Amino acid sequence: QVQLAESGGGLVQTGGSLRLSCTVSGGTFSLYGLAWFRQDPVNGRDVVAAISRSGGDTYYADSVKGRFTISRDNAKSTMYLQMNGMKPEDTAVYYCAAVQSSRLRVTKDPYGYWGQGIQVTVSS
Repeated sequence: QVQLAESGGGLVQTGGSLRLSCTVSGGTFSLYGLAWFRQDPVNGRDVVAAISRSGGDTYYADSVKGRFTISRDNAKSTMYLQMNGMKPEDTAVYYCAAVQSSRLRVTKDPYGYWGQGIQVTVSS
């Protein structure tokens, strides 16, 4: 059974940086497309960034382009989200997700495996 576990969340000031990690176990990591989603009390769970199986294709939501970077290390079965220039509106619970697909997936529905979520809070 595929399991995902996020780490690296916490509290940061406006303009600061955090790096989230997502470790995947129980499956062949290189077969999965991966993504980060976030959810706050007002909005639904929206995609932040996605990365293809090989890491060659990536997608970013407009709100994070130029500030966030998604990456993966297939040897370590781990995905990362480097978040720079953080803003209060980045405050949310962040989830990593996996889908067994050769295509880059940027919507929530195809993702069948989810982490438990981790809180990120940006203070103003």
